[in-house]
Amino acid sequence: MSGACEDRFNDIVRHRFIRWVVNTLVTDFVTTTDKRLRELKIDSVQALRAVGKPVVAFSDELDRKNRVLRDFLMENFYRHYRVSRMAAKAERVLEDMFTAYMKSPRLLPKKVWQQMDDGNRARVVCDYIAGMTDRFALQEHQRLFDPGTPV
Repeated sequence: MSGACEDRFNDIVRHRFIRWVVNTLVTDFVTTTDKRLRELKIDSVQALRAVGKPVVAFSDELDRKNRVLRDFLMENFYRHYRVSRMAAKAERVLEDMFTAYMKSPRLLPKKVWQQMDDGNRARVVCDYIAGMTDRFALQEHQRLFDPGTPV
């Protein structure tokens, strides 16, 4: 297959797979919840509250499969050393910028540091950093800390 055709094929396969997963999850959730509501003869909100246990949920089989998937993702994705390294780098970039802005607010754009008073400095700095895209945050960090980067 050519590159563009292969990409389109992969997009179609991905879309169909996602649709299948969502359909499977929703169908199981609705079917299981309906079955439980009928078995428990729940006909009102008060009756639902009186049950004292979860009624709205996935089936036991799908819940087990979800737990297996979550465990796999936790071990092989979220705790992967490369993800951990990226998270540590991101934390360092954010900490560096926060410390620099708190120490020298005039490093911020004028309209930002003018919003500060003694009681809200940290909030203004946090809000400014929170509004950054990843790319902008990396560029800003480089402008602040790399002497060879133009300001």
